[in-house]
Order: sequence, then C-alpha cells, then structure tokens
Amino acid sequence: MAATELPWEQQRARDEPVYRAQIEYLLGHSAFYREKLASVGIRTADDAGGLDQLHGLPFTEKDELRASRDERHPIGTHLAASMDDVVRIYSTSGTTGTPSYIPLTAGDLENWVEISCRSYGASGLSAGERMVTTYNAGPFVAGVTLDAFARLGVCHIPVGAGNTERLMSAVQLLKPTVLGCTPSYALHLAEWAADRGIDTAGSSVDKILVAGEPGGGEPAMRARLEQAWGAQVTEAMGIGDISVSLWGECSERHGMHFSGAGFVHFELVDPDTGAPVPIEDGAEGELVYTHLRHRAAPLLRFRSRDQVRMSVGECSCGRTTPRVRCIGRTDDLLIVRGVNVFPSAVRDVVGKMGERLSGVIAIRPKAKGVKQAPPLPVAVELSPGAEPDPELAARIRQRLRDELIVTTEIELVPFGTLPRTDYKSKLVDWSGAV
Repeated sequence: MAATELPWEQQRARDEPVYRAQIEYLLGHSAFYREKLASVGIRTADDAGGLDQLHGLPFTEKDELRASRDERHPIGTHLAASMDDVVRIYSTSGTTGTPSYIPLTAGDLENWVEISCRSYGASGLSAGERMVTTYNAGPFVAGVTLDAFARLGVCHIPVGAGNTERLMSAVQLLKPTVLGCTPSYALHLAEWAADRGIDTAGSSVDKILVAGEPGGGEPAMRARLEQAWGAQVTEAMGIGDISVSLWGECSERHGMHFSGAGFVHFELVDPDTGAPVPIEDGAEGELVYTHLRHRAAPLLRFRSRDQVRMSVGECSCGRTTPRVRCIGRTDDLLIVRGVNVFPSAVRDVVGKMGERLSGVIAIRPKAKGVKQAPPLPVAVELSPGAEPDPELAARIRQRLRDELIVTTEIELVPFGTLPRTDYKSKLVDWSGAV
C-alpha cells in the first residue's frame, strides 16, 4: 500500500471532521457560500450535516463562479481568504471570455504539490529521471506540476507549448526517459518525427505521461502511442478549480488512482438528474468535487463535467483508492436521436480500425447545439499514402453504428488535413454549423 494511503472506508471516516470544519470555514469566510447555502435553509455547519448528507447540498457550477465576479471582486465572491495570504494566482484559458482566476494560499499550494506528487509517483516517476514536458508554466494551473517534479527529484526539461522542433531536439540531445504532454500532441510528435526520418521508438523515452484531455486511456490511442514511441503510456487527470493531477495511473494501468485523499472529496452523480451514483465497480457518472482543506477559494460540490467509469478494490500495485477511466466530458456531449455520443468515443472506435487510418478525426455538426439529427458528419483522416475507399468508409459507418448506436456520414480525408495541436485537441469542428 502506498505510504500516504488508508483503506478507502477509513479515509472517509477520517475526512468526516475535516469536511465539517471546511463547511464552518466556508460559512465564516465565503460570501458566495453563505448566500448559496442560506437559500436552501443552511446557516450553520450543523444544518449542513456530514458527508452522508453532502448529496443534499446544492451543486456549484462554473457559470455561477463567473457570475460572481465584478470589478470589486475580480476573483469572485467565493474568495474566502485575504489577498495578503494568497501566494499564487493562476488563470484559466478564458476561451469563453475573461479568464477565471484561481488563487492559492501557501497551504493550498503545498497541498496541490502533495497531490501531484502522489499522482506522478503512482505513474512511476522517481528521482534522477530526466523528463521533458510541454506543460506551460505560465498562467495555467499545470504549472504546479513543475513544483511537484522538483519535489520528486526529477531532472525536469520544460520546453513548453508551441515548439515541436525544440522539443524533439531535447529528446535527441538530452536523452530524457519520460515525456509529458497531451495524448494528441504525443501522437503529433511521432508523426512529425516520422516525416523527418526520426525514430521515436528508438529514442531514450520509455515512459509517456499524458494529461490535459481524454485520450490517454483509449485503447486505440494508447496502442498507437506505445507503438510509435516504444514506451509505456500512463495518464493523469485533474481540474483547475480543484487541483491538478487529482488522478494518476500506476504501472498496472487499470485506471487512474484518486490522489487527493484527505484534501478533496469526490462523488459520482448522474449527469442528467444529479442523483448520487454508488461508487462501485463499473459505475459510470460525472465527478463532483468538494475541497476539504482549502482556504483561498474552496468549492463545494463543484461539477467537473468529466464522465468516468469507476473501479474499486485494492489494485495489485497495493493502492486502495478508487480508480477511474475518463469516458469524455459531458459539455462535449452530442445527442443524436436520443443517443449520447462522446467525441472521444468516436475517435476510439475509429482508431481501432487499422493502419490505413491516422487515428485523427473531426466531428462536423450541421446544426448548433447539443442535439443533432442523423447522420452525424465525421471526417476521418487516412494514413500517409492511403487512398479514399468507399468500402472503408462503409466499414467505419457500420462499426460506429454497432458500437455507439449512432448513424454517421463518413468523409475520408488525406493525411495531414485535420489540425494538430500542442495542447488540447478539439474533436468537434463547429465551423459549418448553422
């Protein structure tokens, strides 16, 4: 068993008084939560109850936090600590408008580093290894991983995003054993190298730690990466408002272990109804998080929009924490004639269909909005030198129909047609939607 772990039920019992103290703190320091909880009749920590009553409290949505910001409250009214106590402020990418700011006290930062150390430690990252990464250390919370790498004693080679040539030069000259990036970028790096006669499978890299987007746990994507790099792939997952690297996969690779025990409590809920889903083998639902020991901007029942499949019981690595595999994000979900379709699931099905395909796809909805009429248009990229084949397109349509119960319209496009990125890939192209 990992040194930081207790059996899961014992951990929950230990978290009970910590959670009650966190509620007391929220009511005393967060104007946002005082008002939110008062609106449902909760004015004291005793009113809120313990973890067994948590499902009765209201969810926190990202849009609520955005709406609480103004010139007087640039972070939002959920700020619960003096700015004099804040030692770091990260921000989101701001793709929907003004960036959201995420403050941390010294204690919060220390807790985040500990969580990240657990996550990457589960993946086998250890002192003395050389690791090259594309994680931006600028405004984004992924920068905390840099602190974690230093704590673990790793020789970190931070290249950052946006410079493939520089990164591959570092791989060739500095001989790192570990590569850290998004799964889609790891695939792009292998394609870029192959086009220039560089043998990534023969490089020094023997471990690839992927994060930042679903994909690292997709069997087809993982197989492509491992073949291209001759390296073992494990994945990590976190969420900026709660903590980076909350989940980390061990070398057994049966899902990502929860790494936030004692600092964060998680629930599984039905994404449509919000009803609790029991945490048991095979359970599927959306992850919802509650801080236990946070001070700057703690959150209560924060909806992650990450849809996962759960595994429980002790892993053969000795860890006892629950494990998850991310299925997709509920805010990326499309509904085609009543059928829920995750874009990452479409990519996984296509990716398993042989060497004539690159594994890169783009879903191109005809209409704006979640609900789509069949057939759902999907551009599927061919491998280098492969020619469009109506029979291949028909097989892809049938496979998607068999596995995902969705009717599609397949367009086979030449290799290199669909965009690559050094950060998070976009599997849905809305440019043609009306």
